[in-house]
Amino acid sequence: MANELSGKKIAFLVANEGVEQVELTTPWEAVERAGGEPVLVATDTGDVQAFNHLDKGDTFQATVATSDVNADDYAGVVLPGGVANPDQLRTDSAAVDFVRNWTRSGRPLAAICHAPWTLVEADAVRGKTLTSWPSLQTDIRNAGGEWRDDEVVRCEKGDYTLVTSRNPDDLEAFSKAVVELFG
Repeated sequence: MANELSGKKIAFLVANEGVEQVELTTPWEAVERAGGEPVLVATDTGDVQAFNHLDKGDTFQATVATSDVNADDYAGVVLPGGVANPDQLRTDSAAVDFVRNWTRSGRPLAAICHAPWTLVEADAVRGKTLTSWPSLQTDIRNAGGEWRDDEVVRCEKGDYTLVTSRNPDDLEAFSKAVVELFG
């Protein structure tokens, strides 16, 4: 199991402020344990301020900006949550365009908690079954998706395979599903 993602780069797509730290670090570490190379992609290169709910957490370094990200460099995309992170990310046209093009090209993606807001903005939930933080269920339904209250939902309907989870309590199952999705 240690080499399931050997030689594969996985993009972790975030805004420069507001990502929920454990929703970034836990799947990141799972990708590393599986032999993959996680890459932090943000709206701008440089500091990414993570949060532990409402309190500032650690700072991470984004090495690729959304305006420069090349889909061909990656085997998968992870969208971590946090309330502020996807709310900012969905206003970044380069990030939304990247997610829209990524999903329409049939490539796999994983999202947790509030992260499906970016998928809604990219029109990438229509016809999909997914989960999220409960407050997003109306947004998901209005965007043509089906919302479920499950620990992990894997949906292969439509153009791409999507794995989603609800919140940090689901991180163990989510991280396992992320490695399986990209493996």
